[in-house]
Amino acid sequence: MIIGGSASQDLAAHVAKELGEELCYVEIKKFPDGEKYLRINGTIEDEVTVIQSTGFPQDENLMELIFLISTLKELGAKKVRVVVPYLGYARQEKRFNDGEAVSAKIVCQLIESAGADEFITFNIHEECVLNFFNIKARNISAMPAIAEYLDKKFFRKTDEKPLIIAPDKGAYGFAQEISEIIGCECTYLSKVRLGPDKVETRIVDVRCDGAGENTVNVDSVKGKHAIIIDDIIATGGTIVNAINILKQYGAKSVDVCCVHPILTNNGAVRIYAAGAEKIIGTNSLSSDTSRVSLAKSIADALRE
Repeated sequence: MIIGGSASQDLAAHVAKELGEELCYVEIKKFPDGEKYLRINGTIEDEVTVIQSTGFPQDENLMELIFLISTLKELGAKKVRVVVPYLGYARQEKRFNDGEAVSAKIVCQLIESAGADEFITFNIHEECVLNFFNIKARNISAMPAIAEYLDKKFFRKTDEKPLIIAPDKGAYGFAQEISEIIGCECTYLSKVRLGPDKVETRIVDVRCDGAGENTVNVDSVKGKHAIIIDDIIATGGTIVNAINILKQYGAKSVDVCCVHPILTNNGAVRIYAAGAEKIIGTNSLSSDTSRVSLAKSIADALRE
């Protein structure tokens, strides 16, 4: 049985279709004072999967997830698997300043104490967050789904291969993963200090022969279709900087891909204004850019 919270109902419906499982209807409404009402309609099976992202509004979606898990347990579900494609509060995994709440830890404790038996998420910003769980917790990569989408939509009918670009070294693993699937080159951008008060962002020339890496202006960008890949795009500042550099180096076109399209504070407008042709996100969060479905990836994970 598959149950979708209000933040992930469409995704849950597609997962149920992939698996040939029943999609359970949940009645959710809000009282005039803002409190949530939730009722699960249907006979509860022994094993149930709840799919609910906890993006904006984070508190409402998180509370709804807690209600779903706890209610399912009370109604007789023996195993509740929880799929949270995007986990809100996951970027505060430690106490950076005295007195701060370690919100990622608290959220994990809430989900587990509500009755979750297994937890699945996608490209969590810091994988150490999963260590806060005492139950089985998995972090799945959305890169194969993104690579399949890019290959099918743009590159399968042409011999031209894109250049996959990570906006910083931390995202380089994502670029490598996609480039290996598509069969193309990849690289990343790196900040180089030129003096006490001068920092320049350059494209890194990644040597395939194992000889190392050099921060140089690579001619391979010129005339190429560049695709920037990252896990999360919020305000888009880092992406705008990357687009400007790629345009400077003569990229023929620039598209932007991410797993979690948060896109706050007119982030999408800023990215398009910088010269991006497309913004492509997954449906871990609902937005105008959510073009890549995670349904098959979730279904495959649930079959394991």
